[in-house]
Amino acid sequence: MQVQPYKKSKNFIYHTIMIILSLIMIYPFVWSTLSSFKTIDQLYTGNPLNILPRPFTLENYKRLFEVLPFGKFILNSIVLSIAIPFSMIVIASITAYALTRLNFKGRNIIFLAFIATMMIPSHVTLIPNYKTIVDLNLYNTYTALFLTSMFTATNAFNIFFFRQFFLSIPKDLENAAIIDGCSRIRIFFKIILPNSKPAIATTAILSFRTVWNQFLWPMIVINDFDKMTLTVGLKYLKEWDSNWAVLLAGATISIVPIILVFFAFQKYFISSSMNAGFGGR
Repeated sequence: MQVQPYKKSKNFIYHTIMIILSLIMIYPFVWSTLSSFKTIDQLYTGNPLNILPRPFTLENYKRLFEVLPFGKFILNSIVLSIAIPFSMIVIASITAYALTRLNFKGRNIIFLAFIATMMIPSHVTLIPNYKTIVDLNLYNTYTALFLTSMFTATNAFNIFFFRQFFLSIPKDLENAAIIDGCSRIRIFFKIILPNSKPAIATTAILSFRTVWNQFLWPMIVINDFDKMTLTVGLKYLKEWDSNWAVLLAGATISIVPIILVFFAFQKYFISSSMNAGFGGR
């Protein structure tokens, strides 16, 4: 009879601690978002615990688009963050299907080679990649961003992730389709991909976040304002305007798309996380 009250007390303490830790972690995000609507006087002289803007102003966001072509930065980031992850998913899923379902010589060696690229720090390949882009006359082009994204550790992880998910799909589905006369291509698009929505959603979220937050490589290979991404634009914003309220406005805008994408694919993302690791040969 004494076990139940003990469990209730234990759960109450556990949830209380988790709520406190969650509030501590989310407070900087809430503060920075609300501070983007504050006046510069309140931001610099106000109490940090007073997070509500008084008065509420949109001048910081207005100033944001006046200093630099921020609309162009946002558009470039959105286009690249949709096109590159889409290309990643297409390439990674097809490659993973070949490594999972097709029997050919050297299949495991190729897979291990992909895994090995995940162990190489991105900074090690920075200079070779830059030299390659320059030699191909692709400097200051979107193509430079596309090519490097297709052959980085991020896409190697996508291949690994798709492969592990494909292993959990019963082969009987494919065998039945083969008996009915389906080709490998039709099996892939009609059976494998429709049953891989959780993996596709997870890869889309992670790839979108990676491309959207990418900073170092776009800063190196892009020097035209009309082609810059949002993260690089924030770097130049700090140089053109030292007002922290304006910087917080730019940072707030940069966070919103990631949150929207996560909530859009949240159901599939959680489903994929719950089923991860249960694939078999």
